[in-house]
Amino acid sequence: MATAGAPRRFCRCACFCSENLYVARYRLHVRFRGEEQLRRDYGPVSGPRWLCAETLEQEVERRRRLGQESAARKALISSSYHPARPDLYHPLQDEALASEFLAAAEYSASPGADLEGLLQRLETVSGDKRIYRLPVFTEPFCRALLEELEHFERSDMPKGRPNTMNNYGVLLHELGLDEPLVTPLRERFLQPLMALLYPDCGGGWLDSHRAFVVKYAPGQDRELGCHYDNAELTLNVALGKAFTGGALYFGDFFQAPSALARPLDVEHVVGQGILHRGGQLHGARPLGSGERWNLVVWLRASAVRNRLCPMCCRKPELVDDDGFGDGFTREEPATVDVCALT
Repeated sequence: MATAGAPRRFCRCACFCSENLYVARYRLHVRFRGEEQLRRDYGPVSGPRWLCAETLEQEVERRRRLGQESAARKALISSSYHPARPDLYHPLQDEALASEFLAAAEYSASPGADLEGLLQRLETVSGDKRIYRLPVFTEPFCRALLEELEHFERSDMPKGRPNTMNNYGVLLHELGLDEPLVTPLRERFLQPLMALLYPDCGGGWLDSHRAFVVKYAPGQDRELGCHYDNAELTLNVALGKAFTGGALYFGDFFQAPSALARPLDVEHVVGQGILHRGGQLHGARPLGSGERWNLVVWLRASAVRNRLCPMCCRKPELVDDDGFGDGFTREEPATVDVCALT
């Protein structure tokens, strides 16, 4: 299990500015180190009608500025933003959490807890794919969080993109909700759960995260292309509002053959969270109507990722970063089995 200690300096892998650059128009992730490499690796698809080196250069530059620009946004929000629900910025209380989630976490942290006992306390969506679901937040808490998110959305505060694929939503560390909400959620509740569900994926060694809310609505993002997460494990909680469509679909682990041959669709249930391995290929079906807001928490274990970057599949080339960075550290990793790929 990970233990509390002195603050550590987290890093990102240098591949962030060269690997997995997302081209939304073609729903394609590409590697980019220059126009010559682009044409060599992608041949005719890298012509002017397809992959444009200039567009990719702009994306690389955007990624290089992310840390500095995010820190500036966070500082301005902290000094100038007036929350609609200041109670959300207090430390997370048990009253915000569903009784089923509390019971599962309490069991997981108890002496003698095992996987069989935990599986009786949650829903197994797919045993083969190791996808699980259980209620996480109460309905009143979901409504309160949505009220705050919409209030922030209407404000004139600067807003960053949740990730490289989603254009609408909120980065929780910029809004100031990382420390009071997400960190205790990870440390007190998710880690004992994940230690039993995913011991081979660093579930008991989680020491950082990246949390954001994504929004799907008409005229904005309506669906999400197939991808895998920059995380060992992922929690995806449906917050609301009223919507149709937008189901998640899951393939196999990203390095498995025919990874999307038999996709599994999973419908969202407000207040409930879906747990899966970060490397599980997944995406979101088109939204039918209404608005869908989801809290996504990428859970990271430096003991795993320090050995192998999940995005470039090489030993990470570390670059110092702010906050949790991308979850890498310069420390020697503890002994933990790397997540199985099948």
